[in-house]
Amino acid sequence: MEFLSQKPLLITDTILRDAHQSQAATRMTMEDMLPALEQLDAIGYYSLECWGGATFDSCMRFLNEDPWERLRTIRKHVKHTKLQMLFRGQNILGYKHYADDVVDAFCRKSIENGIDIIRIFDALNDVRNLEQAIKSTKKYGGQVEATLSYTISPIHNEAYFVKLARELEQMGADTICIKDMANLLLPMDAYSLVKALKETVSVPIHLHTHNTTGTGDMTYLMAAYAGVDIVDTALSPLANGTAQPATEALVATLQGTVRDTGLDLNKMSDAAVHFRKVAQRLKGAGSLDPKVLNVDTNTLLYQVPGGMLSNLISQLKQAGKEDQYYEVLAEIPRVRADFGYPPLVTPSSQIVGTQAVMNVIMGERYKTFPKESRAMLRGEYGQLPGQVNEEIRAKAGIAPEDVITCRPADLLEPELEKYTEEYRDIAKCEEDVLSLALFPQVAPKFLQQRDNPAPAVQEAPVPKAADPDAVRELYVEYKF
Repeated sequence: MEFLSQKPLLITDTILRDAHQSQAATRMTMEDMLPALEQLDAIGYYSLECWGGATFDSCMRFLNEDPWERLRTIRKHVKHTKLQMLFRGQNILGYKHYADDVVDAFCRKSIENGIDIIRIFDALNDVRNLEQAIKSTKKYGGQVEATLSYTISPIHNEAYFVKLARELEQMGADTICIKDMANLLLPMDAYSLVKALKETVSVPIHLHTHNTTGTGDMTYLMAAYAGVDIVDTALSPLANGTAQPATEALVATLQGTVRDTGLDLNKMSDAAVHFRKVAQRLKGAGSLDPKVLNVDTNTLLYQVPGGMLSNLISQLKQAGKEDQYYEVLAEIPRVRADFGYPPLVTPSSQIVGTQAVMNVIMGERYKTFPKESRAMLRGEYGQLPGQVNEEIRAKAGIAPEDVITCRPADLLEPELEKYTEEYRDIAKCEEDVLSLALFPQVAPKFLQQRDNPAPAVQEAPVPKAADPDAVRELYVEYKF
């Protein structure tokens, strides 16, 4: 087989964000990162993914760190490599839609504080939810990496994703990312999809996957043959399993080929020495459970992200319903079909997973609907990809005339001024206002103790899974 591209493959390393988010519930601290930042900068990566996703929430909730200060510190020490973040479209980094002025302000401040590339995705692939973030990122000089949230369903096929990529390019994407959050994109399908995208759009293609099912390395190799421009990998101490395939392994595989990355394995080895100590600390603290390194082919059967699988087990143990694990796994695809086949990525993975747990442990399907399920069925998160089961929607108390058909953010009045006024007594800057707007339950306490250092907040005991609100909260840490 011949490579369809003659260009070196570019690498984004996720060691500072998705690697520890996927393996260790986003518990890596700034202290863990700092000694290796200049080493990482010297390797020659295309970019370092270091912010967004769950890092913002986790910094304040568990680590007693200011996420904005983390970004500024990384930027201070990483002078030659682009910094990249993950951004949930109209949800920003939170769990609901925010008004356009808040999205605009967050993009502006992210870029001002050091971000170069913003990977923008929507859980439903509703491009209307990407519009404002794309416009704002470009307005403030950032690079737009618009995203295809990859999944498999009766409506999600190659033609669907090629059409979506064409739309995103027309909207101003500088790069198109295939975001395979559950490691569902198999090697031969990756070859076919990347080849089709390269034949359709002119912007670079960036592929993101995990190694949950053990196929990630093969998927990247086949994508490299098909001409993919950039891939996400993780430095080996926090690679594989629910994280990304190992950077060093892919670099070594391509050495001497036309797609040779040109990266120095010795420099990576030096950085890995430090992160092995970090991984050991995370294991000792109980944040990194070795089971996340196991291959779990249930992902291929049920299309559930790896972190979500381990979380389901935790919930069911707490509820004394561990024997119903496989019933829940079997229920997830049924709920997903009823809800119109949303991809399982934040927040839809949490919503579908929570509903499936409730359906099983309550002993009756749809006996109760958490508020997020109703919101999704009503269209508050955007247009669901497929046909919703109208019987289920009616059971949730939603009449056909109540379903939102416009861009959900069009129903929101500007909010930034309101938040600025509401938090004027505790916010010292615009970054603080944005933290408070996104995490009103977490940020006030954090900001109040920021200038008076106190011990890190202790994690609360896991609540019983029979409570819909408690079940929903259990998903907070797993954001793919």
